[in-house]
Amino acid sequence: MPLSQLHPFEGHPFKVLDDDAMTETVESIRQMGVANPLIVRPDQDGGYEIISGHRRHHAAELAGLDTIPVIVRELDDDAAVIMMVDSNLQRENILPSERAKAYKMKLEALKHQGSRTDLTCEQDAHKLDGKKSRDIIAEQAGTSKDSVRRFIRLTELIPEILDMVDEKKISMTPAVELSYLKPEEQRNFLEAMDYAQAAPSVSQAQRMKKKSQESGCTLDDMCSIMDEVKKDDLGQIAFRTSDLQKFFPKSYTPRQMSDTILRLLEQWQRRRQRDQQR
Repeated sequence: MPLSQLHPFEGHPFKVLDDDAMTETVESIRQMGVANPLIVRPDQDGGYEIISGHRRHHAAELAGLDTIPVIVRELDDDAAVIMMVDSNLQRENILPSERAKAYKMKLEALKHQGSRTDLTCEQDAHKLDGKKSRDIIAEQAGTSKDSVRRFIRLTELIPEILDMVDEKKISMTPAVELSYLKPEEQRNFLEAMDYAQAAPSVSQAQRMKKKSQESGCTLDDMCSIMDEVKKDDLGQIAFRTSDLQKFFPKSYTPRQMSDTILRLLEQWQRRRQRDQQR
């Protein structure tokens, strides 16, 4: 089928990156062609929607191919979502945001599929609630129900925080707790994190979540929580950023302040050594 007749799956949660792996795929396709056909379905608006094979399609474009082998399937929206998610979850390297969005898409598809009344199979027609759907996803993905639930919670994060989870700037467990903050509170959290120049601990994220649910969590609340010394740092000497800022220009970051303090301590140590030698 001509590549020009194929287009990505609507809402496809998996990123197609021009990375080293893509370069290898392009070179392989140039030498040997596309070994595994794409799975596609007819689109009522014209052309065909890719269910499985987005990376192969992109690599074929980069390799300069005009056509690519495909298998055409007649699938409704729910079945197409489930097949798309399952085929992509087999990949080795999947970002937390990709897994989160994929699990949620499959969850909604299973719930909708289970609530349909036009299914011929009595077992399939049995209505699936969110809990049963998560059980199915967990079993098929080879993971726990709690893991599925936690990943799906990540879809409640604003894009900026979800990107930080992908970049490992914020750990998974604190991120799940932050997902319970309202969108405006999450935007304030970004300011608080920048102010503290640190990622939140689980305890800090839990306290922000609790405060949000009780009375709302303000920017000042978050700055105060984020400025606290973490348990992991109890074996270290630490200063509050707010205590140090009065001694430095406003443009100084915590790293610059730390470097300056260490240089001053080294100078102080050298003076003491000279005084002791006199």
